[in-house]
Amino acid sequence: MAAPPKRVTQRDIARLAGVSQATVSLVLNNRADADIRIAPETRDRVLRVIAETGYVADPVARRLASRFNRIIGVFTYEPAFPSGSRDFFHPFLLGIEEYAERVGCDLLLFTSAPVVDGRRRIFHHDNRLRLADGCILLGREIDSAELQRLNRDGYPYVAVGRRDDAGGPVPYVGADYATAVTRLVEMALRRGHRRLAYVGMGMTAESSADRRDGYLAAAAPAESARQLAMAAGDSDTSLDDLLADGTTVAFVEDFATAVALESAARRRGLRVPGDLSILTLGDPTVPVPTDMAFTGFRIPREEMGRQAVEVLTGVIDGSVGGLQQRLLPCELVEGDTLGTPDPAVDRR
Repeated sequence: MAAPPKRVTQRDIARLAGVSQATVSLVLNNRADADIRIAPETRDRVLRVIAETGYVADPVARRLASRFNRIIGVFTYEPAFPSGSRDFFHPFLLGIEEYAERVGCDLLLFTSAPVVDGRRRIFHHDNRLRLADGCILLGREIDSAELQRLNRDGYPYVAVGRRDDAGGPVPYVGADYATAVTRLVEMALRRGHRRLAYVGMGMTAESSADRRDGYLAAAAPAESARQLAMAAGDSDTSLDDLLADGTTVAFVEDFATAVALESAARRRGLRVPGDLSILTLGDPTVPVPTDMAFTGFRIPREEMGRQAVEVLTGVIDGSVGGLQQRLLPCELVEGDTLGTPDPAVDRR
């Protein structure tokens, strides 16, 4: 089946007409000052390309253009571009950029925020938040005090990832980690696993709490459902702990931790999943080389970015009523690391 034709964008119109995207936007939105700023022959050329390509302007973009600067801020609590984190943040930013272009908005990445106690801060003496109509917040952990101030000031924003109330409900677009982990636990139980362990990072972020809640909700039928934190470089000690308790399947919050645990097992001649099943609870947050296809789930990062812009523009232009809090489903990955425990082995 042939792929559907690519949707024509304002950028395409600008390229074909030989003008800037800002000029296309002025023509499309019939701004009052367009006749002064755009020559009639330029306007005619843009309109001719629009007619020839069958371009249809997004109604959301029209509403935005009539009332706002069409600038969306993006604030990341962790650096988004160093090699250690870009693999994780890149899909979010792709989704954000894609939908921003669709609705005719520019993006403003706030990079001047100071680092306080190891974390960036939105609010400081020279913050430029008001240059944007609203802001999208990215980060594994977001300062609740800053969310409270955003709520108190009435500044439009949307968090990527579920957030607890902060002086009031927080608008967000997140991933449904609890349901994804619950489904993985149910899969393990159906395979005959009865001694389970959740291997966390000791984090208090909402995403970590949701994963743990999903694990505990589904693990009730198990004989044992432990929780332990694994520090970086501590894979051998954690493996000893799991084996001593007779654990047959480990649900590992951090992808790099799962890789380290699998490597430690392989060094001892243990089989994954024959001797120990290892499931991952999300995508890598840093580049980690591995040949193992882990069973787990993928986070809908691009779609979260797209919908964050959709929600924010709806809040800005008033087309979205009420508080917006969306949780998107994660995609389960079959992988090769969930097996069936050997009933002949006494693991306790």
